[in-house]
Amino acid sequence: MLNLEVKEQKNNTVRTLLFITLLMVVVGVFFFSDMEKIKTFIVQAGAWGLLISIACYALLGLTPVPSEPLTILIGGMFGPLVATIVSGIGNILSAIVEYYLGKKIGQATNFMSKKEKLPFGLGKMPVNSIAFLMGARALPGYGPKFVSVIAGIYHVSMPRYIVTTAITTLIGSAIFAFGGFGLSKLF
Repeated sequence: MLNLEVKEQKNNTVRTLLFITLLMVVVGVFFFSDMEKIKTFIVQAGAWGLLISIACYALLGLTPVPSEPLTILIGGMFGPLVATIVSGIGNILSAIVEYYLGKKIGQATNFMSKKEKLPFGLGKMPVNSIAFLMGARALPGYGPKFVSVIAGIYHVSMPRYIVTTAITTLIGSAIFAFGGFGLSKLF
């Protein structure tokens, strides 16, 4: 009986990973096919374009594609404050998607070996500590996605996860939105 449950759990994990891989490819192709069309669509759709942009952030959460270019694009079109809000909400939704992804894939991945290699002593901290959740999320590159997935794997409480995610996400969104807006004015 126990072997049957373990086998079913492994099969569910494999199906989930295959589905996510397929979804990553589809979303990646969509976003990189023609960024100018996406920009035109968002501008023409107005407020609906911003809502669709928020949904795009959630979709990007399923891929290794970073959302920063979208934040800079929205900042250039609608201004840094709107981009900060849209990016903040969208990236929080993305983080929730990644969290639930982590809950689905469980221990099937080798996240603990990656966690141990984090800089600044973050790898030695418990996954549910505020310092880990905020510090590792602030690392450029894989930090935010890594924290979201590992928080899901270890079932970090949702209120703690949401608060730490919101704080770091809104700060990062503001940095990219205002920085991107400033750069767009230079060029």
